[in-house]
Parts: sequence; C-alpha cells; structure tokens
Amino acid sequence: MTGEFAFIEALRALARDPAARGLRDDAAVLPFGGELLVLTHDTMVAGHHFLPTQDPADVAWRLVATNISDLAAKGAQPVGVLLSYQLTGDEARFLEGLHQALAHYNVPLLGGDTVASSGAQVLGLTALGRASHRPVPARDGAHVGDGIYLSGPVGGAMMGFEALQAGSQDEALTLPYRRPQAHLAQGIALAPHVSAMMDVSDGLLLDAARLGKASGVTMALDSTAVPLAAPESRRADALRWGDDYQLLFTASGPLPVPAFRIGTVMAGDDPVLLDGAVPEGNLGYMH
Repeated sequence: MTGEFAFIEALRALARDPAARGLRDDAAVLPFGGELLVLTHDTMVAGHHFLPTQDPADVAWRLVATNISDLAAKGAQPVGVLLSYQLTGDEARFLEGLHQALAHYNVPLLGGDTVASSGAQVLGLTALGRASHRPVPARDGAHVGDGIYLSGPVGGAMMGFEALQAGSQDEALTLPYRRPQAHLAQGIALAPHVSAMMDVSDGLLLDAARLGKASGVTMALDSTAVPLAAPESRRADALRWGDDYQLLFTASGPLPVPAFRIGTVMAGDDPVLLDGAVPEGNLGYMH
C-alpha cells in the first residue's frame, strides 16, 4: 500500500460510524443530544506545510484558520479547539499568534497535548463546531444543473508563498499565505442554500474533482470565470495551487452572499472538466 489515497481507502473500512461520512468530507458530523457536532483535524509539518523559517506567530494562525475553514464549509459555529504541539524551546511567538487567531475567530482553547522531539516540527489542531443548519452541507449533494460558485479569488496564497520564499519583506503581498482567512460568516449564511460545499485547500481543480466524484457528477468549470488574486499569466498555476481556503459550492437558487459563478454541474463520468476538456497534469497538491 502506497500513497495517501490508498491509505485513506483502507481507513474507510474502519470508519463505519455514520458520523464519519465515509471519510469523504471535510469533517465528521456527530449527533450529540439535541445538537449536531462538527469535528475536524489537520496536521502541519515544517518544510511541507510551512517554511521552517516562518514566523511561528503566522504558523499558529495558519493552523487555526485551516481548521476553522473546514467548519466554515459545514456552516458550523466554532465551539473550541484542541492543540497538539511539538516543543521547540522558543514558544513565545507561537503563543502570540495562537492568541490572535483564537480571538479573531472567537474560539476557546480547550486542551490538547505537548511533546518534545527532534526533527521537523509537527503541529496538529482539532476544531469542534456546532451545526447551524440541518442537513449539514456535504460534498455529495451536487445536482445536474446547479451552478458552481466560488466565494472569492484564488492565487493569492501562491503569490504570497513565492514572495516569502524569495525573502520578500512585503507584508501585504505575503499576507494571504501567512494568514489565510476562514470564511465562517459566508459558510453559515450559505448552509441553508447550497446542495454541496467544501473549502479549497489543495487546489481548485483537485477539490472540484473531489466534489464531483463524491456527488457522481461532472463539475464543468469555465477557467475565465475564476477570479484571480494573481497575474493572468499565472491562471493555470492558480487553479492548482491551493491554500486560499475559499468556499467552493453548488446551488440552484438565489444566494445570501456575493459569490462568483465559475461553472455548471453536468452529467458525466469525468469529475471535473475545464473549458470542456479533462485538465492535463496534476490537478493540485497531493501528499
């Protein structure tokens, strides 16, 4: 067995509880009393998910925001987070960024674990939320004829990462990568109106293909309709890069918040089409 997808397929045999949603969604949805709890967990590794030289305050922000983004894709209100932290001996900046992110999303730290170890730093965060609408949006509800929408532009994180990697001190340019935003208010507002929804973390084309596969439909995208936060010459890269954490969703009626229509759900065997053809090459980030 090799690769992320093969391992996840094997895990699905163990994830039999309906709350796991077959491990095909952004989060688990667990009935608890009269509530529906939404739970998600992400891990970040230095050198893979962030630059080892990055400001730890920005790393802490990214760790919180990426998990809160998964709650946003379910239209969930954050309840709390649990932190897994590998000690480095200099935690002051991480704690500052963690405080800022928790205050920004108005979410409490409830607990977690710390460990001392050598090698690349590994960080994890579990976010817990409360569903604001039933049914909780999933990836598998897109219908033929639905419009495909994106909450905002892609490519900003790509440009920010490249600038940061090159040593740029332009904080405005690097901000979209250093401190991504989870679109909580939009997710909560959209939850009653969407047929399917997820956040774009690994690239628009790859995540659209995941939504299309889960729903058994074709996501037919118009590349020119996708809003960019990058030069036009980088459009192909921006569609594959990821880390922008915009909401990708399908809907058939009026929307309560502004969004960009970037395509139409069609019947077909290909999970995603770009300008009428199957996209060539890698669709996005794969571990």
